[in-house]
Amino acid sequence: MVDQLSAFASEVTRVALEVGIQGILGGQAKVEGVQGSWADLTRNVNKIASNLTDQVQSISEVTKSVAAGDLTKFVNVDVQGEMLDLKMTVNSMVAQLNTLANEVTRVILEVGTKGILSGQATVGGFQGMWKALADNVNLMAMNLTNQVRSIAQVTTAVAGDLKETVNGMTESLSVFADEITM
Repeated sequence: MVDQLSAFASEVTRVALEVGIQGILGGQAKVEGVQGSWADLTRNVNKIASNLTDQVQSISEVTKSVAAGDLTKFVNVDVQGEMLDLKMTVNSMVAQLNTLANEVTRVILEVGTKGILSGQATVGGFQGMWKALADNVNLMAMNLTNQVRSIAQVTTAVAGDLKETVNGMTESLSVFADEITM
């Protein structure tokens, strides 16, 4: 019995240190010959280690995807408590980044490529740097719109003046030609 308890304590300690302290995920306690409560404790320790491993690996996979520019993955593990808060926070961050990326891309394409002026990114509820980024994209689009419209006004005015000048010159030349031929 003492040998089994010693083996149990050693394995549980190893798994707790690996998974809980060292961050070596996937550890499982292996205790031969234990029965009853000790077997239940061993299964529970392994279940805790397995659940923690699954939760951390899922969050890690999503954050790596975000870092690589993939905003399509979400944390999909069954969690409770603080891990649920972390899951919801990570998933909310991914959703907001996806919304921001889509809106910025849409405005850039509309204003910069398609020439649809006055495009604005709509990203309600954003705060901090994300709101500042959306505001700056909107400011850029508005400035570009204003510049293009100003150039169009000047071009239209110049074209109108040029038309009047050319028509005036044509009329003057016509009068001059009439006088010469007389």
